[in-house]
Amino acid sequence: MKRLKKSQKREVRRITEYMISGGAFFWSGYVVLLALNWWLGEEYLWLSTTASYIVGWVVNYVLQRYWVFNNPRLAKHQSEVTYRYIIISAVNLALNFYIIKIWVSFGFPIEAGPFVASGFFTVWNYFWYKLWVFPEQFRKVKPRVGVARVVAHNSHGASGYQKRPRQPAKRRRR
Repeated sequence: MKRLKKSQKREVRRITEYMISGGAFFWSGYVVLLALNWWLGEEYLWLSTTASYIVGWVVNYVLQRYWVFNNPRLAKHQSEVTYRYIIISAVNLALNFYIIKIWVSFGFPIEAGPFVASGFFTVWNYFWYKLWVFPEQFRKVKPRVGVARVVAHNSHGASGYQKRPRQPAKRRRR
């Protein structure tokens, strides 16, 4: 059998960790979905689905961010990572609700709906998490307003920041 390269081993490990954390997300949300659906009834499916998703979301974020896609460079981008995670989670929430709703509308039991949705989300989320939410590197973006302008800004009068005209570089004589 052919030996795996270091990068391939790392990817296999990451996929294994991803599947474990995805299982934690699924099972925590599944228990909440069934409990709330039993307690509230099917007319509140939207509430049961939303609550179960939020519980799973919190469990999943912690595991994905600090275990599966743990990257010291992400610490500098915590707000951006969290923002991206919330965006993809909002899209997933809507997709999850409609997948389960369609499943139930075909007469299938609600208990099986999350299993169908999880099959889709297993592949869908892995690529989104790896490439966009928790990327290996973020693009460097220069701020439009430099620190000097923010610090020197005077809201009651003229700015303390003065842009100096560019001066040509001095040439050395030989």
